[in-house]
Amino acid sequence: MTGGVRPLSVAVVGAGPAGVYAAGLLTELAPGTRVDVVERLPTPYGLVRYGVSPDHPKIRRIVDSLHGMLDHPDVRLLANVEVGTDMTIDELRSVYDAVVVATGAQRDARLDVPGVDLPGSFGAADVVSWYDSHPEVPREWPLHAETVAVVGAGNVALDVTRMLIRHARTLERTDLSENVRRGLAANAVRDIHVFARRGPVDVRFSPGELRELGEQEDVDVVVDPAQIVRDEHTERMVRQLAPKRRVVRTFERWAAVPAADRRASRRVHLHFHRAPAAILGTDRVEGLRTEITAPDGFGHAEPTGELEDHPVQAVYRAVGYVGSPVPGVPFDPVRHVVPHTRGAVLDGDGVPVPGLYATGWIKRGPVGLIGATRSDAKETVETLLAADTGQRRPGSGAADAILRERGVPVVDWEGWLRIDAAEQRLGAASGRERTKIVDRSELVALGAGVTV
Repeated sequence: MTGGVRPLSVAVVGAGPAGVYAAGLLTELAPGTRVDVVERLPTPYGLVRYGVSPDHPKIRRIVDSLHGMLDHPDVRLLANVEVGTDMTIDELRSVYDAVVVATGAQRDARLDVPGVDLPGSFGAADVVSWYDSHPEVPREWPLHAETVAVVGAGNVALDVTRMLIRHARTLERTDLSENVRRGLAANAVRDIHVFARRGPVDVRFSPGELRELGEQEDVDVVVDPAQIVRDEHTERMVRQLAPKRRVVRTFERWAAVPAADRRASRRVHLHFHRAPAAILGTDRVEGLRTEITAPDGFGHAEPTGELEDHPVQAVYRAVGYVGSPVPGVPFDPVRHVVPHTRGAVLDGDGVPVPGLYATGWIKRGPVGLIGATRSDAKETVETLLAADTGQRRPGSGAADAILRERGVPVVDWEGWLRIDAAEQRLGAASGRERTKIVDRSELVALGAGVTV
């Protein structure tokens, strides 16, 4: 930017890690840029607050770095503002010099098998939101099943399994809201069966998450030795990749435990080369049918036509997340992402939409860890800055006027700090760092000072 040009005014839609990193990079790479982070929920931090398991407090420390970026004098939080309802994308584009969409991927990918919509068949995203005290999911969760199936071979499947198999007493020091604490205390589960389509060396469990599964109090992990016999592909992968080697060795260690030594009241059974074929039942889930698959020697699994039925009373589908369209923003309904070139959003003809950008999972799909999110945001911000013409729009004051006129109760940064302090006070009363407030109206009343 040259002298005399007013600093950029940018709206970032989404206050999860992707959006906050974009805001932080804008203030770092273009000092003086004014950034408004617009968030649909009354609280910031996205999946760090509502997608990380409560028993992973170290991962939640990411909040500390995000806090610092949102606390920057040139960054404002506009939470409890839904784009498409309270303010449209076109209105944002008319007010700000640029708009960055960072809405993430929060829906479950579809598992296309018969019976998927039966009562007792749940998406992983929904149960994660429940135990993370998301304000937009039901307060109660049906935990009546004694035998449960989890379909999936990634860390989300492990998180769901671990949270459902844990005894509630082991979660007393976490930030669980009271309704979740009560629900888990009444959990009837005894056995969880986890099904992976491919072999043990090809699962996407990280070594640390897998090891944690075996460290739960009064929980045994059961592995059939016949399902983890090493083939040439397995040997090749464990020689080349240390994480794969640690994962396979963990499975082998569990498989070697004699049945007589398994005395826990709860068990996790890991099944390999079992692909979901159907969820069974008439009025509710009564079982899961899987098809045995055969390895092809290169990490793929071929169907064999041989079926197995497993009696379960609930099925949790952890087969991935997908993004949702934002009204007014181009969207690829097949890949579930915003089409773009280096973060610049493209219209249906492949032409960049002036002033519109994307970052995070809504840009690249639900892949990559936090480090990838930051580098991805850097690419988008650099594209945005390179396209800056120096022309300026009205800025945040015009956005404030629109929201005031519509009576939208905005939760700003000071409002979030009030919510944060209230949750810490609730936690301190029970000897915990924090207890989450789950009621949206209470969050808005604390944050915006109004009753809704």
